[in-house]
Amino acid sequence: MKRIWCLFCLLLAVALPASAHKPSDSYLSLQAAQGTAPLQGRWDIALRDLDYAIGLDADGDGQITWDELRRRHADIAAYALARLRIARGGQPCTLSPGSQLVDSHTDGAYTVLPFTAACPAAGALEFDYRLFADLDPQHKGLVSVEEGGAARTLVLGSGQPHARLAEGAGQGFLDFVEHGIWHIWIGYDHILFLLSLLLPAVLVWREHAWQAVAGPRAALIDVLRIVTAFTLAHSITLSLAALGVIALPSRWVESAIALSVLLAALNNLRPITHGRRWIAAFGFGLIHGFGFASVLGDLGLQKGALAASLVGFNLGVEIGQLAIVAAFLPLAWLARRSWFYRRIMMLGGSCLSMLVAAIWLGERVFDLRLLPV
Repeated sequence: MKRIWCLFCLLLAVALPASAHKPSDSYLSLQAAQGTAPLQGRWDIALRDLDYAIGLDADGDGQITWDELRRRHADIAAYALARLRIARGGQPCTLSPGSQLVDSHTDGAYTVLPFTAACPAAGALEFDYRLFADLDPQHKGLVSVEEGGAARTLVLGSGQPHARLAEGAGQGFLDFVEHGIWHIWIGYDHILFLLSLLLPAVLVWREHAWQAVAGPRAALIDVLRIVTAFTLAHSITLSLAALGVIALPSRWVESAIALSVLLAALNNLRPITHGRRWIAAFGFGLIHGFGFASVLGDLGLQKGALAASLVGFNLGVEIGQLAIVAAFLPLAWLARRSWFYRRIMMLGGSCLSMLVAAIWLGERVFDLRLLPV
């Protein structure tokens, strides 16, 4: 029976349009000088996103060379700056591009577009951000502004393209709370890991089989342990990595996250830590924290802005995580005694999770593209 269900999951996963890669972000930093001097800007934009938008790979070999990129510098600047509006005191700033470079972030190569913004001397800065809005509604622009010795952060995108820095000190914090919620909701590998740990919460391993747990107390305690352990672990490494205390290669981290999903799902079929899944949640949660930290690390925030952004982003991750638990647990509890839950959800879902995680692991270890983005 298990082989039949695993075969079913294999067929189902062939058309699964899942991706667990880092979501599309760009990183915009702006330094405001004294008086009427132009603002100095730096905009890091992923080459993969630009290639999709305007086509950078001229020979179609799957690789973007420096010569191919250099020939399109003017097109990149025109495309990007046409989708960014900066104003001060209600008056638009004049944006002028500089010579572009290339930099590496945790998810690949980025073009670095320096620019100056000639603005009026007084008034609050305003942003209107439309980059890739017509191509990828999930794309976000992470903005860092240093002005008057203070650092501020914003998260802009198709859902919130406009921001005004005078809205208050809490606006950037709330932006990162929202970004943290969204980050875990589209982080399919994080969700699969969490669900793989939660699937057995309403069951108990007895006589070599999963059986429905009798009362809610045991299930709630199990969920509380798992969620607390996962939260504590990824909060530790998220903070350490974002503050620059510990740094691990992104490829190792992403591969270990895929492996964590695979092992958590496998444990549902051949339970080893069925009574101590919180230990696995804590251990692998440390790895997931490094994955969360990649967003803040790539932004390169100054210490003044990093603390608030870190707290806001982590709070958002916890809110998003609790929303998933709150949606899943009541349904699992009601269905725990049914054949559907034990066969389809528990066995079939775990097989499917294993298969997808194995594909992710192969992609990340061997730098392949097997699943559609």
